Amino acid sequence: MPSTHKQDKPWDTGDVDKWKVDPFKPEDNVGGTFAEVSSYAVLFPKYRETYLKAAWPPITRALEKHGIACTLDLVEGCMTVKTTRKTYDPAAILNARDLIKLLARSVPAPQAMKILEDGTECDVVKIRGLVRNKERFVKRRQRILGPNGSTLKALELLTGTYILVQGNTVSVMGPFRGLKEVRRVIIDCMDNVHPIYHIKELMIRRELAKDPELANENWDRFLPHFKKRNQSKRHKPFKVTDKSKKTYTPFPPPQEKSKVDLQIESGEYFLAKGARERAVREKREEGMREKQAEREKRREKEFAPPKEDVVKKEKKRKRKEDHGDDGGERKEKKERKKMKTGDGAGDE
Repeated sequence: MPSTHKQDKPWDTGDVDKWKVDPFKPEDNVGGTFAEVSSYAVLFPKYRETYLKAAWPPITRALEKHGIACTLDLVEGCMTVKTTRKTYDPAAILNARDLIKLLARSVPAPQAMKILEDGTECDVVKIRGLVRNKERFVKRRQRILGPNGSTLKALELLTGTYILVQGNTVSVMGPFRGLKEVRRVIIDCMDNVHPIYHIKELMIRRELAKDPELANENWDRFLPHFKKRNQSKRHKPFKVTDKSKKTYTPFPPPQEKSKVDLQIESGEYFLAKGARERAVREKREEGMREKQAEREKRREKEFAPPKEDVVKKEKKRKRKEDHGDDGGERKEKKERKKMKTGDGAGDE
């Protein structure tokens, strides 16, 4: 059979979008109605009950356009969708399943109903199992949101998706390529890679895609390559023994004494069972008393009065004393002068 690969294809022009998915219309369903009924059911949490009850009429009307029947069971907390005789699109039941799944994950009803449109898909990323520590998980989940939701908004604009972080999952809606990029960013964020690095890469890719000259070239030379700067987490021992000072001996170290040997040395082993228990109790109580005394000392330190400035007062006293001594000396000098003047007058 001759090959038809190299034959001319006049219908294959450059303006044809080969990835375009045409909408499925009722006349496209040649087989007619479905032979069996397909149904899906999803449970929802208690706090979503009032919202779903208010938003259920528009959801029912949107599904009726595609020939899908839906029921809301508030007693069991369950949403169910199933095909009917009016259903013509085989993929409509899968879109309806994704719709109730997103509604159960706290996605608003107007946003969740966009899943019924062609070209819009959804992905629910489970993130709780990626990090074991609860505190670490909360911190890394907060990184996806960013300050005032700025990181989340940047991811939505760059990938053309809708992202909702709720509990232990992240719900994403958008085109296939955007879902793939968002999933990679979320999983790397849980693996301790900050989303800002991916945002920088996405921004550069977006600018490079605008240049038609770089369409068939490798973009690795333009993309940033971030090096890991994690330091070694090896903990140094508290007491480092210098083995160079120790002399080598071929003999093994002496065997450590067991608990029974230590009891025999102290004489505790030969005591009666009651006396031994009493000794253990007294030792424990003594340790408790010591700890209680230390605790009380610590508390008393907080209420101890501050030290006063005694040095300044002593200096003032010394100055006064010095001034007092000077006054006494001056008095003695005056008396001597008087005596001299009196003796001189008597001689005259």
